[in-house]
Amino acid sequence: MQEELKTDNFDYILPPELIAQTPAEPRDSSRLMVLIRANQQIIHRESFRDVLDYLKSGDTLVVNESKVIPARIFGKKTSGGQIELLLLRPAPALGEANCWEVLVRPGRGTQPGAKFLLGPENETIEAVVREISPASGRYVVFDRDPLPFLDKYGQMPLPPYIHEKPDNPQRYQTVYATTPGSAAASTAGLHFTPELLEKAQGKGIKLEKVLLHIGLDTFQPVKEENALEHKMHSEWCKLDEATAARLNQVRPQGGRIIAVGTTAVRTLETAFDAETNQFKPHEGDTRLFLYPGKRVKAIDGLITNFHLPKSTLIMLVSALAGRDFILRAYQEAVERRYRFFSFGDATLII
Repeated sequence: MQEELKTDNFDYILPPELIAQTPAEPRDSSRLMVLIRANQQIIHRESFRDVLDYLKSGDTLVVNESKVIPARIFGKKTSGGQIELLLLRPAPALGEANCWEVLVRPGRGTQPGAKFLLGPENETIEAVVREISPASGRYVVFDRDPLPFLDKYGQMPLPPYIHEKPDNPQRYQTVYATTPGSAAASTAGLHFTPELLEKAQGKGIKLEKVLLHIGLDTFQPVKEENALEHKMHSEWCKLDEATAARLNQVRPQGGRIIAVGTTAVRTLETAFDAETNQFKPHEGDTRLFLYPGKRVKAIDGLITNFHLPKSTLIMLVSALAGRDFILRAYQEAVERRYRFFSFGDATLII
């Protein structure tokens, strides 16, 4: 293993006005940058729809079907004072029903035993703090299933760099999201429309689904000077047996595995056995941290957005394509005024 990976080596200058505040309309009208690893070529395409020009029959797109929940809810402490909870993920390991890991704001001084009443006064849900979580959040137990309550009263969480709420909250969901559990969207998938997916399948491109419930730590910059000292966040993911079996047939039949989003990469890489070159079923947490020097073995290509400086995600794409190539591409993207981050333009790395 490398002794040091300097976080500053993954920095770049981004003018704030290039951080996309609203999604492209329609979804597949965003721009596309294609990075060809074999010859270090950068190709600029005006529409994400052109992604199909680089995919062929027998290829498989792997998407993350996790659905963003309206996970932000407001209320008050029974001891007095306003409170905000952001639900991160279920925590069944504590052995209690309706137990979740949450972020509490203000959280300082919120100790086990604290009680909250959340939502409007005429229809509240109660939560009790059980423990402090390793991520400086809290494990809380709700008096009933919080998901129906959130659907009615919760607000969609957005990354801190997006300052405008979308007119339509569904624009922060992929069209194939089915399983609630994420605190943030798998933004690479936001570019796909049902029509584009249908066109891809008509071309002989297969679609497979995995599941990873995304936490907000995915947006956090690496603060350690040596990135290898960064404590990678944990996220729950799943690759089922049937999907693993089908993915194991893709490469022997001449196809490529193209991940849609870094969360699909982390799921696939977690479930990939390098010794046998086979996917195995997996269900559980992953803390996988991919960076240059670690070979990405489970995929042949990646559709993703442009990522934050000094983040684990820019390190992940650098593991796939090389740091120098990625930073050169990002510099070109800035010069050509691409739109960055969650609602921004897309890249295809093949």
